Amino acid sequence: MQRRYRTVDVFTEAAFGGNPLAVVLDAQGLSTGQMQAIAAEFNYAETTFVLPPGDPSHTARVRIFTPRIEVPFAGHPNVGTAFVLATESAAAGGPAPEVVVFEEDAGLVALTILVEHGVVLGAELRAPQALARGATLAVADAAACLTLDPMDIETGAHPPQVLSVGLGFLVVELRSREALRRARADIARHEALLPPLGVDAVYAYMIDADRSDGQSTVIHARTFAPLDGVPEDPATGSATAATIALRAEQAPLRLGERHWRLHQGVDMGRPSLLSGRTVLARADLPADVYVAGRCVSMMTGTFWLPGAV
Repeated sequence: MQRRYRTVDVFTEAAFGGNPLAVVLDAQGLSTGQMQAIAAEFNYAETTFVLPPGDPSHTARVRIFTPRIEVPFAGHPNVGTAFVLATESAAAGGPAPEVVVFEEDAGLVALTILVEHGVVLGAELRAPQALARGATLAVADAAACLTLDPMDIETGAHPPQVLSVGLGFLVVELRSREALRRARADIARHEALLPPLGVDAVYAYMIDADRSDGQSTVIHARTFAPLDGVPEDPATGSATAATIALRAEQAPLRLGERHWRLHQGVDMGRPSLLSGRTVLARADLPADVYVAGRCVSMMTGTFWLPGAV
């Protein structure tokens, strides 16, 4: 049978910016191997497959694949898939849903649909898990993964460390925007150092104190995931969520809501803008973390897969 798909650019208001995503809308009956092959064919950072939910009160079961592996959760695939389903509903003559809930391996992912003047613009996700802190990596090794000097690494807030709110990354803070611009993935170091930590990608970021203010904190970031077949990811919502969760929980005045603006993809020509919120209700509780972004519809099509029911 023919399968419908749509592609969208996520975390952008302009076509050919942000992070491209393919959404396969008729995924029921596809095997895991077929989904992986389709994701490799699209060759985007991720491709999602929409399936009927196990619980009818939820919107869908969503599976997420990079060109090489399936992942339990990711940011831009959730935002983009929610946008696609909401615009599909609106195009069919129905109202856009206010909230969608996806069943994923990391847990339930709830997203609020962003609508302005009746037009669906994007979505805001809530991270499915509280922040989990994993293993740390020596500064010299983290620098080597990014082809940088150890002096480029900032450790005042945290060492290079595995963080996760559903999908783990080695998170490394850098001292300057210039260091972030120079960063490159050393694949051999990734292969040697990341699998023992249980991750396959490095999220490098720096806080732009000059542009941060009382309203929001500005962050610039890059993600390198060559072990996933993604040399550089234009926008990484899951790593963003884990990083701002850590920074929120470390803040001297921790309670309440904080806002974050995150720029990614600039150095690879796919500028992305992610909006973050962290809400800490009590000092003894983890922060609730939200990441939002706008989307642009790009392509609609069908494919036929021999042997698929």
